[in-house]
Amino acid sequence: MAASGVFLTFEGIDGSGKSTQARLLAETMRARGRDVVLTREPGGSPGAEEIRRLLVEGDPARWSPETEILLFTAARRDHLEKTIQPALAAGRTVISDRFADSTRVYQGVARADLQASVNRLHDLMIGREPDLTFIIDMDPEAALARGLARQSGEDRFEDFGLGFQQALRAGFLALADEYPGRCHLIDGNRPADAVAADIARIAQGLA
Repeated sequence: MAASGVFLTFEGIDGSGKSTQARLLAETMRARGRDVVLTREPGGSPGAEEIRRLLVEGDPARWSPETEILLFTAARRDHLEKTIQPALAAGRTVISDRFADSTRVYQGVARADLQASVNRLHDLMIGREPDLTFIIDMDPEAALARGLARQSGEDRFEDFGLGFQQALRAGFLALADEYPGRCHLIDGNRPADAVAADIARIAQGLA
């Protein structure tokens, strides 16, 4: 489907502040007169939200990395069909808290060496990349403490521990190097308003 809108995504380790920054950018763009859809993954559509609960709640070992890839892809496909594509076709700006890059890092690198499988499934079932991705980089220990302090009940990935968060950070840094034209690495070890100002400045030229 040809899209006339703009697709922006936020990525980063758990507790990095990306959800806050996605919301702040949406508010900034709406104030500038943009029609913005703020969404998230896993989730973002009724079917995908049902799958979300399977993925982010419960024992860390409840799913293998291979099963996670299939669940995330199913949720993403529904999200794409029901939310992202219709909004872009209508000329709206879509801001998503996570997208395919999370699966590339979480299941493709940090959980298991399954990058080839992740890429094949993405090409077959999703076939869409964001126009711009903000990777919020933050100290894993501080981010983990922040994430666990939320006590949201959606802390299955935080429960893998600090080593997992460190592996995730390395994966996201490698992703930023691999896709420098699309991915912007943002220092998240600063006050939220300073981070938001940098992001708004970068996004202004595109959306």
